[in-house]
Amino acid sequence: MGQSFGNQFTLVEVTTDNFVPKMHLWVAAAKPEQAVTLVLCAVPVGWTATVTDERLTPEPGTIVNLRPGEVRELET
Repeated sequence: MGQSFGNQFTLVEVTTDNFVPKMHLWVAAAKPEQAVTLVLCAVPVGWTATVTDERLTPEPGTIVNLRPGEVRELET
């Protein structure tokens, strides 16, 4: 049986493990409880990720064609 990612987009805040940590914003086409895991699979080992309370106001084309289970870094 396949996994259901739902039909929603979740914003995830990612922090690098560099000497000077930097924040990145990612979107995941998944439920919040799945979004962090999906994003962590896409970023380097050692980075951290948490679901954010920010609301998504997508720019044209940002999340178009994002399939369930896919993630994408947003331009900041």
